[in-house]
Amino acid sequence: MEMSQIRYVLAASRTLNFTRAAEDCHVTQPALTKGIKALEAELGAPLFLREGRRVLLSDFGRSMIPHLRQIIEEAEAARTLAENYRLLDKTPLRLGILSTIGHMRLARFLAQLEAAHSGLELAVSEGSIAELRESLEAGQLDAAILTVTEDLSRSLRLQDLYSERYVVVMASGHRLGDMNAVALHDLSGENYVDRLSCEMREMVMQVCESERIELYARFRSEREDWVQAMVLAGIGFAFMPEYSVSLPGLIQRPLIEPEVTRQVALATVPGRKHSPSTAALVRAAQSFAWPG
Repeated sequence: MEMSQIRYVLAASRTLNFTRAAEDCHVTQPALTKGIKALEAELGAPLFLREGRRVLLSDFGRSMIPHLRQIIEEAEAARTLAENYRLLDKTPLRLGILSTIGHMRLARFLAQLEAAHSGLELAVSEGSIAELRESLEAGQLDAAILTVTEDLSRSLRLQDLYSERYVVVMASGHRLGDMNAVALHDLSGENYVDRLSCEMREMVMQVCESERIELYARFRSEREDWVQAMVLAGIGFAFMPEYSVSLPGLIQRPLIEPEVTRQVALATVPGRKHSPSTAALVRAAQSFAWPG
């Protein structure tokens, strides 16, 4: 069954005249007649009754017309979808973002991406490094923005975006706010708000333990908004990536001795061909003026 044969049948069913149907389809009448007969042979029953110059739909033909129309409509819809996909019109892009990454700078990047490709339909989901990697490998995400780790460098294709320092965040009036920078030993004995979702938390805690820095966790949460809210309320200080601080009124000072930084990258699955929307995301990430 060929699409041209179906179009010939539908044209003939409208006109009930093979000559006019051939004109509508821009083919010769013998070509149209041959195509219709070939389809009838494949289906095993006549679609039309020929009575001299008159052409009438058979009972079988009348029952088949709705199905043949549906085939043409679905083919046109598939062709339109493919064209839109190629032109990035109404094309989905599923992007995962590590929950500890600040949204303000990413929002500017994504706004620029959307302005350049207004047909993109962007869906953003948050998760941990393990969750994002699993979703990428399962094909549930097209790309993810996350912190680089040695393990990820071996399993994913990474494109560096920016690096950022960790800072000490506190409420106005905190004694550490008078310092230009805060060394780790300055924090010993201070009340502390623990960011449980921080991918570098274990490393910082190990350094504190090795340096005999005692921190008193007054509040613990996996949610970044709750951590910042409790710091602003004066519960204690928190370690945070500098571009993740979003609440007005929070004071931040660079963490020194030791200085802690992280590298943020765009991750895709190696060996997997980029869709047009993913390719557009990668190109935009390469040209964007990232901080630092």
